[in-house]
Amino acid sequence: MLNETAHELQEKYSVHIHTLTKDLSLVRSSQEIYDFTVSNQLNVFGLVNNAGFGVFGNFSETELQTELNMAGVHVLTPIALTKLFLKEMLEKNEGEILNISSLAGFQPGPLMSIYYSTKAFLISFTEAIARENKGSNVKISVLCPGVVNTNFRKSVCANKEAKIKSMNSNPREVAQCGIRKMRKGKIVCLPSFSCKFLAFLPRIVPRSTARNIVYNIQVKNRG
Repeated sequence: MLNETAHELQEKYSVHIHTLTKDLSLVRSSQEIYDFTVSNQLNVFGLVNNAGFGVFGNFSETELQTELNMAGVHVLTPIALTKLFLKEMLEKNEGEILNISSLAGFQPGPLMSIYYSTKAFLISFTEAIARENKGSNVKISVLCPGVVNTNFRKSVCANKEAKIKSMNSNPREVAQCGIRKMRKGKIVCLPSFSCKFLAFLPRIVPRSTARNIVYNIQVKNRG
């Protein structure tokens, strides 16, 4: 699939594409990716930390290793890749880093506790390093979409159809929105008014209410 996509892009845009397959749950992969760009003399202008997956269920019953792998993909690898590539970008005083979080990062997530927690980390992490490097020409942002029409839901829902159909977003439109907002200097990018409202909602309702709302949505979406 990766090679097919590379071939399609090369044919369509007349560009040369390098492909590399790595297990992003392993922290050492970040260094290997960076070394690959160096050995191939690739000038990396943009970094998008988009890899991720979810696990559904009570934390006491889900598989530990799977959730540790998730923490590696969502937290440790973005830290390492950002650390490696940001230094070069700052030296050149140009570049873009876009981390992909989620609306899940704005509230607690019963039945997907590790997923929601790691997405919260990505928001906080991005905001912090964006402020640290405010005076540079390096753009650093985090994209926080709601439900996007990808294969993510199928894997989380164990091949069940999601029952909540509202707020579904087109992946291309979400990606374009994130890039557009990042280039305008927006740090936390929310792709729609409904996303902005739901991101703000946990600030005005009790935490207990937010927990109960998310729990009920999760149960309904997979019941």
